[in-house]
Amino acid sequence: MKGDMIVAGVYFPTLLLLGIIALVLTGLLTRLINLVGGYRYVAYRPLADLALFVIILGLLSFLTSRPGAGA
Repeated sequence: MKGDMIVAGVYFPTLLLLGIIALVLTGLLTRLINLVGGYRYVAYRPLADLALFVIILGLLSFLTSRPGAGA
């Protein structure tokens, strides 16, 4: 993951932009799960939504990371 991204000439932290993208994707996926009826099998919906957000954010972070860039 890079340190900063440039959007319209303004530097933004990469994690902020990835968080916004993950929030939008989580909202869309939540509506899809609700439409299909998948929340019937979940005991506590807010925790499932938070876990979904963290999984999507981690996946986006992994996909935007630079290969070979060590810690």
